[in-house]
Amino acid sequence: MATEDKNRATAAAILPLVGGAANVSSIAHCMTRLRLGLHDRSLVDDEALKALPAVMGVVEDDTYQIVLGPGTVARVTPEFEQLVEEGREAAPPQAAVSSDDLAAQGAAIKAQQKAKNATPFKLFLRKIANIFVPLIPALIGCGIIAGLNGLLVNLGRLPAVTPALAAMASGFMALIAVFVGYNTAKEFGGTPILGGAVAAIIVFPGVANIDAFGQTLSPGQGGVLGALGAAVLAVYVEKWCRRWVPEALDVLVTPTLTVLISGLATIFGLMYVAGEISSAIGTFADWLLSNGGAGAGFVLGGLFLPLVMLGLHQALIPIHTTLIEQQGYTVLLPILAMAGAGQVGAAMAVYFRLPRNESIRRTIKSALPAGLLGVGEPLIYGVSLPLGRPFITACVGGAFGGGFVGLFNQLGDTVGSTAIGPSGWALFPLLDGNHGLGSTIAIYGAGLLVGYVAGFLATYFFGFSKDLLTEFNVSQDPAPSTVTATGGPHPHPSPDTDTDTDTGRAKGPGSPDSTDPGSPEKAPVRV
Repeated sequence: MATEDKNRATAAAILPLVGGAANVSSIAHCMTRLRLGLHDRSLVDDEALKALPAVMGVVEDDTYQIVLGPGTVARVTPEFEQLVEEGREAAPPQAAVSSDDLAAQGAAIKAQQKAKNATPFKLFLRKIANIFVPLIPALIGCGIIAGLNGLLVNLGRLPAVTPALAAMASGFMALIAVFVGYNTAKEFGGTPILGGAVAAIIVFPGVANIDAFGQTLSPGQGGVLGALGAAVLAVYVEKWCRRWVPEALDVLVTPTLTVLISGLATIFGLMYVAGEISSAIGTFADWLLSNGGAGAGFVLGGLFLPLVMLGLHQALIPIHTTLIEQQGYTVLLPILAMAGAGQVGAAMAVYFRLPRNESIRRTIKSALPAGLLGVGEPLIYGVSLPLGRPFITACVGGAFGGGFVGLFNQLGDTVGSTAIGPSGWALFPLLDGNHGLGSTIAIYGAGLLVGYVAGFLATYFFGFSKDLLTEFNVSQDPAPSTVTATGGPHPHPSPDTDTDTDTGRAKGPGSPDSTDPGSPEKAPVRV
C-alpha cells in the first residue's frame, strides 16, 4: 500500500506541473520515461518538474519525456493515467470550448518546436522505435526465462520443468511478427488488427507448402522485417480502399481487399526479400565481429552515445530484434552497452577532478547507481554533456570497452544478449554466448571494467582544459537536499538546473549554461 501511495503521489505531483489533465493529449511510457503529448507546451514548469524527488530529468522531443527510471515509470504511468481521467471527468462543461482554443495554441507552439528536428528520417526512426519499444518488456521477461532454462538444462536440474520454461521463453518469439505487424499498422495510421492478420501469414506453418522464386517458403521467413513491410503495405492498401469503397460496403470490402492484396504480396514477394535481408544482417554481423571484432567493437562502442543523442540508435532496434529471432541473441548489444561503462568512468573522474564543486559531485553520487544499471540519462544530461569534453572522453571509454568485447568475439567467444533494453549490470541476467554462461559473464564483466577504467583515465587526464578546470572547480551555493522516491538522493539536487530549449537536454548544476550566482554570466559549453 505504501508503494502505491508513493507512485500516486509522484503522479499527482507531476500532473499540475505539465498543465493539468486538460493539457495532456496522450500518455505512454518506455523503459525509463513517461512520454506525454501536450496541447500547450508553455504550461509546463520544467524547473519544478526537475526539482521533484522522483524525476531524473526531462527531455523535449516529439513528446514531452519525464525520466523516472526503470520500474518506477511502469508503476507511475497507470496512476498518472487515472488522475488525468479523473481530472477530465471533473472538468466543467465549458472546458470543451477552452480545450479547443488550448489545442490550437498548443499546435502552433509544438509545430515551432518540432520544426528544427522533424526531418523525415528522424520521424521515420521514431515510428520504428514506437513499434518495437512496447515489445521490450516481453523480450526481457522471455529472455531471462530462456537464460534460466538454459542454466537448468546445462546443470541437468528439474527436467520436468524445463520444457515448460522453454515454451514460455519461445512462445512470444514464435509470434513476434504478429505483434510487430499490429504495432506497425497502429503507428502508420491503419487498423492494427489487420496489420497483425497480414503479419501472421509469415509465421503460419502452412506457408511451407508454397513455392516462391523457385524456393519453398518456410514459416517465419522474413521475420520482423517482413512483418514490418507487410503491415505498412496493408495500411496503404486499407487507405486506398477507404477512398473509393462505398460506406455501406466498407466493413466487408476494405478488410477483405486489405488482407488479400497485402497477403499475396507478402507471400510472393516480401517474405523472400525480407528473408534475404534478414539473412544478410545476421551474416554481416557474424562476419564483422569474426574478422574485425576489436576494431568494429571500438567504433561501435565509441559512437553509440552520439547516436543516442541524435536519436539514430533507433535504427538498430530492428537489427537487434532480427538477430535475436535468428540466433537467439544479439551480439551487438553487449558491445554498445560499453558506452554506458565509459560514461560511468567519466563521471567518476569528474567527481575527483572537481572536489570543490558540491553541486556536480552531489549529482554524480546520486546518479551513479542508475548509471551502473544502464540508465545513463542523469549522467549524460546532468554531467558529461553540459561540460563538453567529458562527454567525448566518455565515448573513448565506451570505445575501449567495446573493443575488448569485440576482440573476444573475434577470437571465437561470442557474447550476446537475449533481449534488448537493459545495459550495464542489468544486462547480466540476459547474457548468452557460444562457450557457456560463465565465460560469457566473465568477458562482459571484464569489458565493463575496461570501459570504467578507460573512461576514468581519459576524463581525468584529458577531460578538462586548464580554463575549464579553473572555472568549475569552485564551491557552489548549497542546494536543498532531496530524496528520490526509492529513498536515495535525487539526481538533480539543485532547482537551478536549466534546460536547453534547442535539444531538450537537461543541463547539470554548475554547468557553463546554467545560471550560477557565483558566475557573472552564462558561458558557452567548452570542449
